[in-house]
Amino acid sequence: MPQHYPLFEARGDAREIGRQHGEQARQQIHGYLDYLARSLQISRVELGLRALRFQPLFQEQCAELLAETQGLAEGAGLPLADALAAQLRGELGQLNDGGCTTFAVAARGTTTGSTLIGQTSDNPPELEQFGYVLKLRPANHPALLMWTFGGMLGYHGINEYGVSHFANALGGGPGWKFALSHYPLKRLILQQRSIVGVRQLMMDFRVCSNGNYMLSDGRGAIEDIELTSEGPRYPGGNPLFQVHTNHYLCQEHACDENWQFSPADSFPRLNRMQKLIGEKFGSISLNEVQGFLSDHEGHPVSICRHSHHGPDGPMLNSQGKTVVALIAEPEYRRLHVAFGNPCENPFVTYELD
Repeated sequence: MPQHYPLFEARGDAREIGRQHGEQARQQIHGYLDYLARSLQISRVELGLRALRFQPLFQEQCAELLAETQGLAEGAGLPLADALAAQLRGELGQLNDGGCTTFAVAARGTTTGSTLIGQTSDNPPELEQFGYVLKLRPANHPALLMWTFGGMLGYHGINEYGVSHFANALGGGPGWKFALSHYPLKRLILQQRSIVGVRQLMMDFRVCSNGNYMLSDGRGAIEDIELTSEGPRYPGGNPLFQVHTNHYLCQEHACDENWQFSPADSFPRLNRMQKLIGEKFGSISLNEVQGFLSDHEGHPVSICRHSHHGPDGPMLNSQGKTVVALIAEPEYRRLHVAFGNPCENPFVTYELD
């Protein structure tokens, strides 16, 4: 039977939204924290103690999200330390995120004359059981739709202004620094009204590690930014469509020294997605993009990634797979979500009405 992610909804001030989120996702949050502790090979107690070291940074850079995290803890029946740990994920052990393929196609490239942007998210298969779609209506910020998991307040999504973001892990680059993870930033991006606001946010917000952001907004703009622990870098590229995988493209960091820390399949995935979009540019439909994300050239380490029996990669072990595929239509405030591999499950459409 086809599978799909559950939808949870919440509204109100920060603490109330967190409480409602925690109540509905209680099972996923508890399960994810147990999984995270096992992955990092530490106890839940140690997980919380490490997370509390970051609490002053939350207070300094995103106090409202700290209040929402407190509400999340109350709703899920957790101590604050555990709820903070969910916002930090592998950064508590300085681990890489999974591999992903992101894309954005400007309006001139599509059949509807509107932007299409999204990604596959490749991660350990266990994350599927902790995932869900979250629709939030904060009292003082734009409404938003987001795919997330395990109580994380910020992940891939779109807001009522059409601001959308998707992400890739990056290998190598500037070293890890004591700062906040990318996940609070991902949520703050969904409080912006344009890419201009996102750019300024990235200049001001300090992150501990490196990651790539594929961005769009409801005005038709698209942009790719590689955000490092030393600040944002701009790969540039084609203004009509952008593609990114798991290696640097910016001039400063695109070199063999960094690329050796990226999965070997990152390079052919980039070329394949560029080819698929380039060949159909000007007549790309939503259905075709769904097909792009289901592409198996290079199987099993293809755009639609499957577990395999080969060697582990530098970011993702051999059991890693596509746990979700996402496509946003910023001008229409729609998010299409496929559970796991999109070759196996249909996309389900969620709207900000």
